[in-house]
Amino acid sequence: MKPWLDPALAYAASWLEFQRRHHDQPGCAVAVAHGDKIVLEAAFGSADLETGEALTPRHGFRIASHSKSFTSAGILRLVEEGRLRLGDKVGQYIDGLHPEVAAATIGQVLSNSAGLTRDGPDNGQFLDRKPYCGKAELMADLARPPVLPTSQRFKYSNHGFALLGLVIEAVTGLSYSEWIADEVVSKVGLLETKPDIGLWGDRPMAKGHSGMQPLGRRVVIPADNLGHAMTSAAGFVATAADVARYFAQLSPKAENSILSPLSRREMTRRLWADDEASLGRHYGLGTISGGEGDWRWFGHSGGFQGFITRTAVFPTHDITVCVLTNAIEGLAHQWLDGIVHILKTFSERGAATAETQGWDGRWWSIWGCGDLVPVGKHVLVANPALLTPFLDAPEIALEAPDRGRISRASGFNSPGETAELQRDGSGVRAVQLGGARYIGEQELRTEMLERYGKAS
Repeated sequence: MKPWLDPALAYAASWLEFQRRHHDQPGCAVAVAHGDKIVLEAAFGSADLETGEALTPRHGFRIASHSKSFTSAGILRLVEEGRLRLGDKVGQYIDGLHPEVAAATIGQVLSNSAGLTRDGPDNGQFLDRKPYCGKAELMADLARPPVLPTSQRFKYSNHGFALLGLVIEAVTGLSYSEWIADEVVSKVGLLETKPDIGLWGDRPMAKGHSGMQPLGRRVVIPADNLGHAMTSAAGFVATAADVARYFAQLSPKAENSILSPLSRREMTRRLWADDEASLGRHYGLGTISGGEGDWRWFGHSGGFQGFITRTAVFPTHDITVCVLTNAIEGLAHQWLDGIVHILKTFSERGAATAETQGWDGRWWSIWGCGDLVPVGKHVLVANPALLTPFLDAPEIALEAPDRGRISRASGFNSPGETAELQRDGSGVRAVQLGGARYIGEQELRTEMLERYGKAS
């Protein structure tokens, strides 16, 4: 394993736990895979704010549109077996579609370029106002003409991936859930993944939560809605570790996979740019991609009522990151980007040396906290309240075991001034950075209560 990866993951977990507290989010689960091995698995916060149940790595989450990547792999398995082709028209397998919908190819539907309606004329299923639609409602919506011509632009469609679920049923003669569980989930070796909530059984399950507004408090969103015909688009339930395992084997560089390298390259390549957004994303065959250079990524994200989730694979580094949150405004996207920011910093600067490795920990003042993070021969003073904690981080160059100098920092900080670890018999008790003394969290709590009085 890369020598910088272990310390990078240790800091990422510490940062993420602080971020959850800082933003007052209910819960967050994270998993990171290096190759096919899980190298970080952690959970923070609550599975259910109403009961106070603690979140664990074994709790399932509604991973929503991650489901599309499972469906895509299922379609490509059928292609490899010669049972269908990406160029086949969906009308060859499904009757009752509008003629223009029927003329769209499986590949066009799979790449979200078939011009189909996103969710039909009533998407109340995603607003928790009605059950997820069944086959009859789905087919009635798809009997209408498509919104745009095929192959004109990227246009995301949950209905399109629901239609692909029907194609899988037509080709295999089995229900979507039964076939995908046997031919994709089981063959990858996933033990904590189910196509729909009704199959999850008595395993622990995270509850969804609302945002703070408009009620001024969070309420629990049960998120126990059955997927029905939308299962192939949004129904899956899984743990963070299983999601990471699954996406890791979709990498074209993976040593073991249920798909051929050709199918994986086809699935993950950038087919359609999301031109009208500023995020630089592209869509492939059931995958989203972005990034540049060594940190190009592919993966998917998901939003279910009460949950926001995201996964990204970085093939050059053979790293997969999955972040699952159980709030409707969960910060899965921002936190995954923050983890990548941490990984990049460590990959560029390296792990701590023997001299710098003791310069670590979170240190507090009334203004908040800072993290001493040793990287290579220097120590960074990170701000864990930031979504990119190393942004403009002051840098300390050591001059003695417990003393250094702030060698690089904003002019509004304390460049050129001293940095010192202050010890007592039990170890480092405080950190002096320039003229400011930083102490432990509990010591600051005591200090603030003594100075300002106990909270009412």
